[in-house]
Amino acid sequence: QVQLVESGGGLVQAEGSLRLSCAASGGTFSSFALAWFRQAPGKEREFVAHISWTAVTYYTDSVKGRFTVSRDVAKNTVYLQMNSLKPEDTAVYYCAAGPRFLRGSYYQLDSYDYWGKGTLVTVSS
Repeated sequence: QVQLVESGGGLVQAEGSLRLSCAASGGTFSSFALAWFRQAPGKEREFVAHISWTAVTYYTDSVKGRFTVSRDVAKNTVYLQMNSLKPEDTAVYYCAAGPRFLRGSYYQLDSYDYWGKGTLVTVSS
């Protein structure tokens, strides 16, 4: 019965920054592996960032050095800090939660059991 709710999306100019939040209920983030995915218009959903239950992080190559994933255990919240945004970052961003020991790779959609409904990020040029 875990529920995830994303927030923080909006319209931002290129080179600007946004911080996305994902708040959990019905569980604790410290018990899960967590990830961010995104889906651009007309595109497949793709992996963005992952943070394990031990706080080890992974990123897709296109966001390395620009995005940072973190968590606040006390608040049951995971964040995605996005800097130096580009128009190609425009997408609906989803947070996802899976077991501590994922059944697959951290970049695979089917490794996760719970999904938020998404928050839209639009980056203008």
